[in-house]
Amino acid sequence: MELLKKSDLLIRIEQSLETMRDFLRADGGDVELIDIEDDMTVKIRLLGQCRSCSMSVMTMKAGIEEAVRKAIPEVKEVIAITEEDFKLI
Repeated sequence: MELLKKSDLLIRIEQSLETMRDFLRADGGDVELIDIEDDMTVKIRLLGQCRSCSMSVMTMKAGIEEAVRKAIPEVKEVIAITEEDFKLI
């Protein structure tokens, strides 16, 4: 993926995540954008209460992924990486 295109995509993804942050923060959580892969998979990390919430899968798919894919239809999927995964990056 071209560096300029990736940079633009990361900005657009961050903007779409920003639309979800008030909802996440209201419940003590947040989300951090980690990267976008060449295959258009977005990697995020759930923070705060979102890491251990039983509804985090629903939040991911019905909230965060939907917001990102609405803003950037080219995105294939959004996946949450674990703390262990994050340490390997």
